[in-house]
Amino acid sequence: MAETKREIERKYEATPGTVIPDLRGAAGIADTVAKGVSELDADYYDTPGLRLDADRITLRRRTGGTDEGWHLKFPVTTGIREEIHAPLEDTVPRTLARLVRSRTRTTPLTAVVRIRSSREVHHLVDEHGRLLAELSRDIVHAERLAPGGGTTGWTEIEVELADGADPVLLDRVEKRFRKAGIEPASSPSKLARALAETEPGPAATTGAATTRAAAAAAAAVKGRAAAGDDRTTSATAPSGERGSSRHADAFAPDGAPRAPKAPEAAKSVRHRGARLKSTHAGEHVLAYLREQRDALVALDPAVRRDLPDAVHQMRVATRRMRSAFRTFRKIVDPQATAPIGDELKWLAGELGAARDQEVMSERLRARLDALPLRLRLGPVRGRLRIWATANRAGARRRSVAVLDTRRYLTLLDTLDALLDEPPLLPAATAKPAAALPRAVLKDYDRLAVRIEHALGLPAGHDRDTAMHDARKAAKRARYAAEAVTPALGKPAGKLARRMKAVQTVLGDHQDSVVARETLRDLAVQAHAAGESAFTWGLLFGCEQATAADRERELPGVWAEASRPGFRTALRG
Repeated sequence: MAETKREIERKYEATPGTVIPDLRGAAGIADTVAKGVSELDADYYDTPGLRLDADRITLRRRTGGTDEGWHLKFPVTTGIREEIHAPLEDTVPRTLARLVRSRTRTTPLTAVVRIRSSREVHHLVDEHGRLLAELSRDIVHAERLAPGGGTTGWTEIEVELADGADPVLLDRVEKRFRKAGIEPASSPSKLARALAETEPGPAATTGAATTRAAAAAAAAVKGRAAAGDDRTTSATAPSGERGSSRHADAFAPDGAPRAPKAPEAAKSVRHRGARLKSTHAGEHVLAYLREQRDALVALDPAVRRDLPDAVHQMRVATRRMRSAFRTFRKIVDPQATAPIGDELKWLAGELGAARDQEVMSERLRARLDALPLRLRLGPVRGRLRIWATANRAGARRRSVAVLDTRRYLTLLDTLDALLDEPPLLPAATAKPAAALPRAVLKDYDRLAVRIEHALGLPAGHDRDTAMHDARKAAKRARYAAEAVTPALGKPAGKLARRMKAVQTVLGDHQDSVVARETLRDLAVQAHAAGESAFTWGLLFGCEQATAADRERELPGVWAEASRPGFRTALRG
């Protein structure tokens, strides 16, 4: 079973003869207790192209010391990392391999660097002997395991904060270190320094900069529907396996990724690296698309770990990217992006079960909490808890399982291929102020038509459907405005906030529609079990009232969001 902890530490340059200053009195430090010397031996794992290192992720197998085993570290912010620990075994533990799969895809993990350290440890304790931090002096020897790799060595000092200790301690310790001439390390980690100082010759490695090369063509995505079961035969299948033959055309005979095929009909111009000038509309669009791609990759392990809001944020990233494909179809060739958009829609749908379940559980629980006790007839809390637990477990399994499918990994590869060599149309070279407002206003106009249509319908099923369609249009208009805000500034940001207000009203209305269906199901289950269905019926009525309130609220919110003048401001 993997264990997780937050690692907060700072590293300093040192030599074997560096004298550590007296730290007593700094942030409650009462004494420094020597804990002896440990011999540590660690192999660091990565792909041959160093994909993990490119994202500042480290995976190691270490023997020696008090915490020997496997350690996977994700960066949080400067000096802070999330560390996941697994017991010592010979191969990469399945739990950790899954957590880096969005980076490694089908590429095998191998040992790339061996680091041996002689660690002299001291505990910094308070007056009661409570551990505040661990200070260690490491004499390090690093060896590059790739052909042609070199060796290097150095001495460093680490100060790692103990669980629950005040981070101010690190500042106070650093102040004393600086006075003693001990400076912060120039490299953020042992691995980073080892890689930099043991770099093989150019022919021996491809380097981390080339690791984002495409691993599947868009054509492979188009053809996935013809396949049968697209799930891997095992979540721990060998990383080098390419899966079913339907993906074979995405790879050259030597296993290297093929370049994506350009659409035959579209008159697009592919830009290797897509480094247009920042004055071009295309560069702003590509920067936004890369941001969403990176969010997908980064959120994958958070979803697997069931971290709060992770599924929601990953689903939002898929929707933002899909929306951008449609909004900016005059800039990025839609013939290339349409099949990828379909796959993003599929992924959002697979993730949606978990997110929708989470939202509905919270909504109904809040509704119950707001009712007086005398109106809660029967075991309503227990029934809601059973319903939520049963549905959440299934939704959770579905969300995690999809992340181990070949279809999902191929989607990530295809996004990389698209962004490495994007099919930009001539409008990509236009100035942002000329091309971007037109795209955003087109989405706004679509929303306006749907709002007017919904408001013109009588209350009932047809209006519910029309308002749901308007909600989707509002979300797309909001995403479009947010995407262009870095280029167009405050007017776009203001429009995004207006669209969010409209989306919020329409979203609450749609949630009330879905909640009523759920409440009806719960009432049927309660009745069948011989329980009172009164409370479920009461909540059904509350949701009807909420929907009516949102319908009355919408005209005013829309009038505020569509005030004259924003078109001129957006166009500058």
